[in-house]
Amino acid sequence: MPSCYLTDLDGTLLRSDQSMSDYTIAQLTEALEAGTIISYATARSYASSQRVASAIPWRYPVVLYNGAMIYDPLTKRVLGGHFLSPQLSNDIVEAGRQLGLLPLAFALDGEDREKVLHERLIRSGEVAFYNSRPDDPRFQEQEQLVIDDSYRPLILTYIGLYDELESLKQTIEQLYGGLVHIEFTKDAYIKDHYFLEMSHPLANKGEGARVWVQLVGAELKDVTVFGDNLNDLSMFRAAGTRIAVADAHDQIKQLADRIVGTSNEDAVARYIAEERSRLTI
Repeated sequence: MPSCYLTDLDGTLLRSDQSMSDYTIAQLTEALEAGTIISYATARSYASSQRVASAIPWRYPVVLYNGAMIYDPLTKRVLGGHFLSPQLSNDIVEAGRQLGLLPLAFALDGEDREKVLHERLIRSGEVAFYNSRPDDPRFQEQEQLVIDDSYRPLILTYIGLYDELESLKQTIEQLYGGLVHIEFTKDAYIKDHYFLEMSHPLANKGEGARVWVQLVGAELKDVTVFGDNLNDLSMFRAAGTRIAVADAHDQIKQLADRIVGTSNEDAVARYIAEERSRLTI
């Protein structure tokens, strides 16, 4: 079967300024047009990922929200996913409220439209995140955050400093440990800030990759994945070939079959170009 690649976006395919070089765009576009199966698995939503990666004509399903949702960029349809219940989501919101922390609640409405439900944003990390997405129609401010039964919650995202989020992480683990998947990662763009995210227990990139390979007609052993951060660990454990960028987290490097250059050096595109060249010799 054709070569098959699944890449993380931030810190891996995207440069440190959230852009892609002309070289990366040209190489991935050429590979896709030649029949190579390439897609991405990201913590981002579809709207957010397209804001930074739409220059490439993606034609295979994409893995979003760290695996909570699989989406078809051609038909603009949700193909599957793992969702939190509104009740559990509201319970987590209230547990965080007791610590003075509130999330951005990413969810699908009754018509599968992405929404970001939140109370008034006043904390610096949340404001920076919101300001990085100007005029984004998904954001809907509520006087008091409540997720009603018409929504399918994808992920609850808390943005803050390490110590304050670590306290919330411990609380959620104690109260709902077996009911949620927790990701706790340093943000690549907001100085000294971390993301603490709660989702369905099966909402991780590894499970997302398992669904993805079925949709594209591949097997996990044939998939090469690229990543840099802790939310890529499950994807690395699932895939046949694991490629870490040079500045990846140490745990990612330990699992990698190969370490390449950085995202600022077009490492993903160069690897794919080299593999395509090798296979055509």
